[in-house]
Amino acid sequence: MENGNISKLALCVVLAGLTAATTQAGNWREFIVYPTTNDQQAADIYGNIVTWQQYVEESGWDIYYADIANPDSPLVFDITDYEDQLNPAVYGNVIVWQDYYYGNWDIFGMDIENPGEIFTVVDSDEQQSNPDIYGDIVVWQDNYYGDWDIFAVDITKLDTFEEIFVAFFEDDQRFPAIYSNRVVWTNGSEPDLDVYATDISDLVEPASYLIAGFDANQQAPAIYESTVLWDDDFFGDYDIFGADIYEPARPIEFALTSQVWSQINPAIDGHIVVWQDDRNGDWDIFGYNLSTGREFQITETSSNQTNPAISGNAVVWQDDRNGNWNIYAVILDGSEVAKCIKAPSGDINGDCKVDFTDFAMLASTWLDCNLEPQQLCW
Repeated sequence: MENGNISKLALCVVLAGLTAATTQAGNWREFIVYPTTNDQQAADIYGNIVTWQQYVEESGWDIYYADIANPDSPLVFDITDYEDQLNPAVYGNVIVWQDYYYGNWDIFGMDIENPGEIFTVVDSDEQQSNPDIYGDIVVWQDNYYGDWDIFAVDITKLDTFEEIFVAFFEDDQRFPAIYSNRVVWTNGSEPDLDVYATDISDLVEPASYLIAGFDANQQAPAIYESTVLWDDDFFGDYDIFGADIYEPARPIEFALTSQVWSQINPAIDGHIVVWQDDRNGDWDIFGYNLSTGREFQITETSSNQTNPAISGNAVVWQDDRNGNWNIYAVILDGSEVAKCIKAPSGDINGDCKVDFTDFAMLASTWLDCNLEPQQLCW
């Protein structure tokens, strides 16, 4: 993959991926958010609020949420108890999800400060699914026009319902994710899925950009500020790739993982990335510190842990160690989540410290000179 000029962040990630050993799971205490024999899936988290879908025999899939400020005794609430509700997403106090209340999939939401007051984000005779939320903006995929497109709306303006046409192309656009004014999504169909992004600051004509469009599939994007991550099977199995889209028209791409096993479903908050990884023969949750360039293992049971989400130092996932899917969580601390306050001026490899590695990199180009004419070099 050709990336053009490589950024400091990208250099840090690439070098660490080639040289750094993986730290084994720390002494963090994992805890189950809400013990039950019912299946729980598709967790999301913002701050102390965890939300998920839970199967209830009487009503099907419902949306739950919990406040895990006290991990020993989380406060748990059931939002819905009718038809099926799937794929919740949370930001601040607002949870949104896809809902089958009207006999097709629509997008509903609720402000948890006003429990029971569920509102409709969008409903139509077609299908709307896979919502995400940032601030007051909700995005989703919508097949109103016969294929999947990406739409958005400001939920403070639902009375006028001024939809934003985020991605409206011939191919399918699915699985949107949003951070601030940037929206990313999976574009196309197998065997050639790509990752696109757009800036919705201009609500009339938001400009779209190709972020990853190489052969094979790039899918399931996640975004934080200008960093986008996705699954990529360029090398024959799925790895986690990323790009810095500070300049959207010139994304700086990097490989976060390039193991012979599969790594999928990345999530990112701040300088910490998490994903599910089958290098040990089952799915575990791994993490990566973009500041220090260190990979670390979060779970190491013989069961499966999948679909992680992260907010701050809190990570949640779905886990089948009890014979059914439950939502588990952990609060990370220690060296694995160390962050860079300010990079030293001599930090060449982007790991927030000046050491022999930086000296070796400097020495490898010592006395190089590209001045013209050459006699001006010395």
